[in-house]
Amino acid sequence: MSAKLRICFILNPASGTNRRQDIPALLARYLNPAAVEYEVLHTEYAGHAVQLARQAAHSGCRIVVAVGGDGTVNEVGRGLLGTPAALGILPRGSGNGLARHLHIPLGLRAAIERLNEPDFQRMDVGRINGREFFCTAGLGFDAHVSKCFAVAGTRGLSTYVQVALREYRRFRPVPVQVHFNEKVLSTDCYVLAFANAAQYGNNAYIAPLADIRDGLLDLCLIDALPLLRAVRVGLGLALGDLPTSGAAAFHTSNKVRVIAAAPLGFHVDGDYVGENTEFEVELLPLALEVAV
Repeated sequence: MSAKLRICFILNPASGTNRRQDIPALLARYLNPAAVEYEVLHTEYAGHAVQLARQAAHSGCRIVVAVGGDGTVNEVGRGLLGTPAALGILPRGSGNGLARHLHIPLGLRAAIERLNEPDFQRMDVGRINGREFFCTAGLGFDAHVSKCFAVAGTRGLSTYVQVALREYRRFRPVPVQVHFNEKVLSTDCYVLAFANAAQYGNNAYIAPLADIRDGLLDLCLIDALPLLRAVRVGLGLALGDLPTSGAAAFHTSNKVRVIAAAPLGFHVDGDYVGENTEFEVELLPLALEVAV
């Protein structure tokens, strides 16, 4: 008889728009006790999931599952880098970008039941100024919006859209030099997104051609965002045709250096990190195993 699959679930109580779901009760109902043994841990502060994930991996758990949104997924994934454990996801966030890209069911019952007999695969990981990301990282307006969204008081797509529309009138692009593929691009940066996966979340496709296993980051550059272009970018995000819209420029590379003329905010998987004038971005090929 084969050994049971050991799984650790790391639950962020503050993540997402629906926090009333009884996760332990759902796990007890839908996990197969003949195939799986598991434990549930709760995060207590920002960054705690990194530590919990690393401890779970070193204690012999085969899968460590992030129960939350892309921020929780980012922390758990960072904790698992360099370990033999795979990342799992129970999507309970406001965007769920990585879960959507990996075709993990958004319904909790289906996502839990899939962990009874998961498939394993490897994925690329991005890194910006030493901070790993799994979906996207970015400079400029999207980072500014993520900063404002974090203090908005409510979560969800409608709040994000409200914040973005309000800040659209205030944000100004910053001149940058982008070094990649042995060339230098001098331009303005309204948005410069580094996409490992195709979308931000909520099926907003910033780089619909991005492949999480191709060893490359997809760069999406928007140098300015006048009103008509803003409308086209919004449609491109929703329709998944931004690369053919003419509203943004796309490139691919596994290593990028950005020098900004003024401090520029940046985000990692939707969470605002801070400001800098220099950014080193790289791609770590197939650096993480995921259970899907």
